[in-house]
Parts: sequence; structure tokens; C-alpha cells
Amino acid sequence: MNTIVAVDENWAIGKDGDQLCYISTDLKRFKELTTGHPVILGRRTLATFPGGRPLKGRRNLILSRDPAFLPEGAEVFRDVESLLAQAPEDSFIIGGESIYKALLPYCDRVYVTKISRSFPADTWFPNLDEDPSWRVGWEEPPLEDGGLSFRYVTYERVK
Repeated sequence: MNTIVAVDENWAIGKDGDQLCYISTDLKRFKELTTGHPVILGRRTLATFPGGRPLKGRRNLILSRDPAFLPEGAEVFRDVESLLAQAPEDSFIIGGESIYKALLPYCDRVYVTKISRSFPADTWFPNLDEDPSWRVGWEEPPLEDGGLSFRYVTYERVK
């Protein structure tokens, strides 16, 4: 499986239930990489999407312990084991913090957008630069969009 995430300089990913910032170029890349693949996310991440609806062009697999949560157009799993039994290898984990932490051990590749700035935050992604189980597979040159500098770094699990 794969993970895709945007982090700031401190590996922060969100504040008050939303992303730290929106970078148009990065949103287009997210769509390009994930369209046609299953996406795995939590209930709160789904709530941040337009209208709180699942992403189009992707099989949406939601991990939520809430038995009343049954969004139209998505498959809901109540535990990691049942999700993993149904999640194809080409799935992308797209958030939030607890979903990333629960499923990162099952991933082989992480697509990170590293934003060259720090933001006030209340949610974080594990720092892969400090984790010996991960190494940088490739890194792209810095880009800029909307006054924010960022770069794409792809991490691969050390085998």
C-alpha cells in the first residue's frame, strides 16, 4: 500500500480538523496519483471533502468505529483487520493522523509533500527522516505555488 501526505517543517499535517494549507499544484498531483486507486481514510477526513462526500473516481474505504456512520458511495470498516482484508495493494492512505499511524506499518511507499514552512498544528505525521525503516527513494526540486515553497519526496520502506 501507499500513503500520501502533505507535511510542514515539523511533520504537522493539520489544525482544527483541516489541512494546514491548500496548494493548488499539490491538489492536482494528489488527484493524478490517487484517481483510479482505492483511497483509505477516516470519518473526520471525509468530513473535510466538499459536501462531506467520497472522492470521485476512487473506491473510498473508510475506517470508523461509529456504527451509525454509513456514508453513501463509500465502504466502511470498523477495524484495521477487516479493512486490510479488503484493501487492494494499490490503495492510498490519505488521512487523518490516526489512520496514518494505524496503517503506515502496512505501507511500502509514502509520497510526501514537504512544505518549507511551519504552521500552528494539532495533528502530525510520523517523521520518516528519523525512522530507520524508511529511506528517501527520490526527491524532486523545490516548487512554489501561492507564495509557498515545497518539494515532493518519496520514501520507500527499507527491506
